Amino acid sequence: MMYCRVIPIVVSLAVVSMFTCCTASRDEASIDLSGEWTFGIDSLDKGIEQEWFNQPLPDKVKLPGSMLTNGKGNEVKADSAWTAGIWNDDWFKKPEYARYREPGNVKISFWLQPLKRYTGVAWYQKEIEIPENWNDRHIELFLERCHWETSLWIDDVKIGMQNALGAPHKYDLSKLVKPGKHKLTLRIDNRVKEIDPGADAHSISDNTQTNWNGVIGEMKLVSRPPVYISSVQLFPDIDRKIVTARISVRNLAGRPGNYQLKLQARSKNGPEKKVEALYKEVSVAADSTDLVVEYPMGVSPLLWDEFNPWYYAMEVSIKGDQETDSRTLDFGMRKVGIAGKQITINSRPVFLRGTLECAIFPETGYPPTREDEWQRIFKICKSYGLNHIRFHSWCPPEAAFTAADKAGIYLAVESSAWATVGDGKPIDQYVYDESNRIVSAFGNHPSFCLMAYGNEAHGDNAVPYLTGFVNYWKEKDKRRIYTSSSGFPASPASEYTSSGAARIQWWEGGLTSPINAKPPASNYEWTPYLEKDKPTVSHEIGQWCVYPDFREMSRYNGVLKPKNFEIFRDRLADNHLLHLADSFLLASGKLQVLCYKADIEAAFRTPEFAGFQLLDLHDFPGQGTALVGVLNAFWEEKGYVTAKEFRRFCNSTVPLASMPKMIFTNNERLNARLEVAHHGAKSLNVQNAGWKLQRADGSLLYNEKLKPVELQVGRITLLDSVSKPLTSITSPEKLTLSLTVDTFSNSWDVWVYPAKLPVVPDEQQIKVVQKIDEATVRHLESGGTVLLTLKKGTVKPEKGGSIAVGFSSIFWNTAWTKGQAPHTLGVLCDPRHPALAEFPTEYHSNYQWWDAMSHSDAIIIDSVDNRIKPIVRIIDDWFTARPLGLVFECKVGKGKLLVTGVDLLSEAGSRPEARQLLFSIKKYMAGDDFHPAVDVNVERIKSLLK
Repeated sequence: MMYCRVIPIVVSLAVVSMFTCCTASRDEASIDLSGEWTFGIDSLDKGIEQEWFNQPLPDKVKLPGSMLTNGKGNEVKADSAWTAGIWNDDWFKKPEYARYREPGNVKISFWLQPLKRYTGVAWYQKEIEIPENWNDRHIELFLERCHWETSLWIDDVKIGMQNALGAPHKYDLSKLVKPGKHKLTLRIDNRVKEIDPGADAHSISDNTQTNWNGVIGEMKLVSRPPVYISSVQLFPDIDRKIVTARISVRNLAGRPGNYQLKLQARSKNGPEKKVEALYKEVSVAADSTDLVVEYPMGVSPLLWDEFNPWYYAMEVSIKGDQETDSRTLDFGMRKVGIAGKQITINSRPVFLRGTLECAIFPETGYPPTREDEWQRIFKICKSYGLNHIRFHSWCPPEAAFTAADKAGIYLAVESSAWATVGDGKPIDQYVYDESNRIVSAFGNHPSFCLMAYGNEAHGDNAVPYLTGFVNYWKEKDKRRIYTSSSGFPASPASEYTSSGAARIQWWEGGLTSPINAKPPASNYEWTPYLEKDKPTVSHEIGQWCVYPDFREMSRYNGVLKPKNFEIFRDRLADNHLLHLADSFLLASGKLQVLCYKADIEAAFRTPEFAGFQLLDLHDFPGQGTALVGVLNAFWEEKGYVTAKEFRRFCNSTVPLASMPKMIFTNNERLNARLEVAHHGAKSLNVQNAGWKLQRADGSLLYNEKLKPVELQVGRITLLDSVSKPLTSITSPEKLTLSLTVDTFSNSWDVWVYPAKLPVVPDEQQIKVVQKIDEATVRHLESGGTVLLTLKKGTVKPEKGGSIAVGFSSIFWNTAWTKGQAPHTLGVLCDPRHPALAEFPTEYHSNYQWWDAMSHSDAIIIDSVDNRIKPIVRIIDDWFTARPLGLVFECKVGKGKLLVTGVDLLSEAGSRPEARQLLFSIKKYMAGDDFHPAVDVNVERIKSLLK
């Protein structure tokens, strides 16, 4: 093995980091293998023993594709074995799921259901013909993505086995096939055997893409000259304005010789630039030669980043006496670095605004290999203010990297694992092998900026193993930055930390999280959770759920079907609530957006924070059905928030209002720190900034212009601290605080209630109680009016008391979190109902409902009377879909009763929302509109209570 002399280059260019992606050149000959293949299922794994490679196979399929897209496999049954962890066995045991376990009607609740399923060995066969002019040339079988392990036979000769999950399978057939016809046989095995990436790893799991069996993307035989370029890796140095090209040349002729090497770059996705060609005479050994060449990029090369995703194409060729082999490579100039606690791109601080992608592709059950589909996805991500995607425990195909290069998306890629590591099992070596294959295939792309072993590693020896992994890659390839494992465990070697602490809600957090345990505020941030000497990126923030969108079901025209949605729809219909499905979706969606806004703004408020990774911008249909997206599984809007609205709080520049409280009485002052987090392309000189406090009718309480200010990149800038009296507010109101900075605007809702409430006329007619005693029964029987405001914890468990009510949306989903609180998705009400006339509200939860949801029990309405239509509903978990009431009314004997699951009396002096809601309800009950329609026996009311 010999090295070309490194050419010293003196240039005055601003150095740019260069990355490349190989595409076929005009000199490359290839044979397309897509189309019809013969096929056979080897469920008993007898094919090798019985020499299926020597026999015609009985069936036919089309490739690229999978068994599933070809309609092959077994019917889904109640006892089907899945490649995924089943974290909750309710579906297998509980009687309410019995009808979905019946043969012919199997419907699973925990992920999208494939039309068929198969785990095992399958054989694929095709006749090929090698042209005469391919004799003595390099021949390669290229299979872009296989799932999972392939073994290859040419005629009756076994060529080898490959098991990459995140990179192409490439077989060198040079000197193994002669011109003429041959039989190419693939044995594909999608079982988890001695190498275990983890059943929930998205590289293999049925949770999302399915554990499919087949080949997708490009399938071809490729021929090149006997002396050919086998690989090119480009290492940019933006400070020296060069790119170091590491070029491997193979020589099948077996004779050393002298060749001319040429490198030339030209701009491709930016201003037109053609860089001067470099020619180099090189000596090629009789077998293989590695060349290292420094290529100057000119005086001012184009830099790649999210704002200017400019990149180049480079032609690399090697010319001999008879033939030339050339490759054209896309590459970009950029440098990923670390500056204290911040990640940098080209020495400028960057704030990662990311989402996960967990291999969710319902149409096919496998990832797209078409660039246009990835362009669509990345365009949507950028429209929601994102600049980053983390591929959770998998690596996408080439098309994703190319599309991300063009879009300016920073990709974090993982080595196909969510596993136990460090114990010396085969997965330990596999992760190294897989990461090398991934970097070899995609490492030149400028969008490939971050890498980890995988997700949430387990094992007693995981930390030393991961420390070795990170050190290995830091030494080998400095084109990106590395961390041990997404989420945990942390390693001292990691260049940045992926932290699950810096977020509002976490696993097992329940009702102790800031958004549930503390009154509404917008001033919390994550400084205590930051690493002291390296960047911190928050891991899988959000996970806020929304009610299923049953309108979405008609979109599933591919191989995965929403049988889980069918179960949830049936449950809602069984409880006579199907007519409210759209309302539940929209109301819970508004709460979901509120929770995401709080999570994201807390990240922006944290000085020197490196960014966040959402779980998820779009739905995760597995792991119990985690409807955590503001977009559905197809990356489509659900109808309650637009990209423009989302960008107000998720963008490169975000105005912020830091307030210690959001609920006021009119004898208080509104205090807010007005700030802006700026992560744009350059510093911003702001001449136009201002804030206003606005009533619901549009009239202004305050409207003030702010001083001009210069915003530094990567900084949070204080614009002003305001403190304003609210004495002009004499009736309950929702106000909107808006802050505009240049073209960026954001807003926050606050509520103001009178500190002193008037006496409700005829209030003495209303008997206010917290339990039903004999005196209360007599009062009702004699035609009296009663308000029953229940203390939290007094409703019987079976009547709703066991339902964990909280302010926030459900986290992830209750099935997979083993019932983590809360179990509810906010409120649904008619804001025009007279009972709420003095308690301003929308139809959904907003911060003024925090107090009520924090001091309440849900009441199962059917345990009282299913004819009752609650004034305020609580939206139940979709797994149970019970009719829940927070406020309802009924007739009892000759009397009238209004019941609220909210305790409106305890500690009322410190609860302005409770006082105001009590006032509004009393005013309604004392007025002419209070006419309950449903008669209820008092014993049904008494039976609610412990």
